[in-house]
Amino acid sequence: MHQLRIYQIFDHNKAEFHARFRDHVVRIMRRHAFDIAGMWEARGEGGPEFVYLLHWPDEASMAARWADFMADEEWSRIRAETTARHGDLVGRIENRVMCRTPYPASPA
Repeated sequence: MHQLRIYQIFDHNKAEFHARFRDHVVRIMRRHAFDIAGMWEARGEGGPEFVYLLHWPDEASMAARWADFMADEEWSRIRAETTARHGDLVGRIENRVMCRTPYPASPA
């Protein structure tokens, strides 16, 4: 299964968001066994967005690893420090858990 995450980010502190994600979040997620399949920046109707795709073996693993990540002391400290210094780096968060259909995307 996959999880699609879409974060509203802001033009005025977009560089700080990317620095935090690149320099800290990715490393912490990998420590908690997140499998990051890809990351993109997109432009939605409301402005810039950060989009990433995670691969999970099952829903129980996804829930447990997210709980561990959210409770991670290093992540809590980094989030607090960067928010104090640059303001909120993320607005709206969209989350989609996606399971493959039993048929292929294109006919054989």
